[in-house]
Amino acid sequence: MPELPDPSADASSAGGEQNPYGGGAARAAGPRRVRTRHFQNAKEQGIPITGLTSYDQLTAKIFDEAGIDFLLVGDSAGNNVLGYDTTLPVTVDELMPLTRAVAKAVTRAFVVADMPFGSYESGPQEALHTAVRFMKESGAHAVKLEGGERSAPQIERIVQSGIPVMGHVGYTPQSEHGLGGHIIQGRGDAVDQLVADALAVQEAGAFAVVLEMVPADAAKRVTESLAIPTISVGAGPHTDGQLLVWTDWAGLTTGRIPRFVRQYANLAQTLGDAARAWRADVEAGEYPGPEHSYE
Repeated sequence: MPELPDPSADASSAGGEQNPYGGGAARAAGPRRVRTRHFQNAKEQGIPITGLTSYDQLTAKIFDEAGIDFLLVGDSAGNNVLGYDTTLPVTVDELMPLTRAVAKAVTRAFVVADMPFGSYESGPQEALHTAVRFMKESGAHAVKLEGGERSAPQIERIVQSGIPVMGHVGYTPQSEHGLGGHIIQGRGDAVDQLVADALAVQEAGAFAVVLEMVPADAAKRVTESLAIPTISVGAGPHTDGQLLVWTDWAGLTTGRIPRFVRQYANLAQTLGDAARAWRADVEAGEYPGPEHSYE
């Protein structure tokens, strides 16, 4: 059986996990949960890691059953759920119920909660407080925060408490104003700083690091320099895994789609067609029909 765990294999046939404090029957009946060790095994064995964002129980269940390895409850919910223009206004309290819904819906996928802007920048103690809230109140399995060398003390403090951390370097959306907008990072001599940031995240104890909007060659250099897995968001194919915002990938996002996104569906068209058909049936008196009415 390959690691990451096969979603088609149940825990009872694969030596599934038992809760040492009781209540292990439910775990034994379902697929094996992805853990941080599986990310490391995947890198060592050359198994690509797959990740998607999710903000609700319906998509989380679908993606979990499809075998997606990890689900990120991203602060991209600001753009895709909450109606904000950027991720900056998103708060911990807004992400908490979204993360809880995703965590409760999955049986295999590893759920990562994004720590939003303003919830960890003041220092390690603030970062730990935020991370503990996510773990206790939402049921997340790990947290993610942006920044390399500047965020290393926060990452280290969280990891010391026993909470897994996914790092995020390159283009960091929470710093878009400081970066001058949506600009590719790690070009030219800047690749040295990119590598330094990724190494700082690794040294602080992160189990994986997201590389966003960096040239493919730069991402390859980072991946070869690290012992922990790298996850690409528009960083090319030379990483250990790929992550996309699901609404971009599924054609639900309106407006400009990032260059690095391949669309696998057009849900905006599908839902629009369905809504128009339903409205037409109602207006024509064709819905509800006799089969939709109670005796």
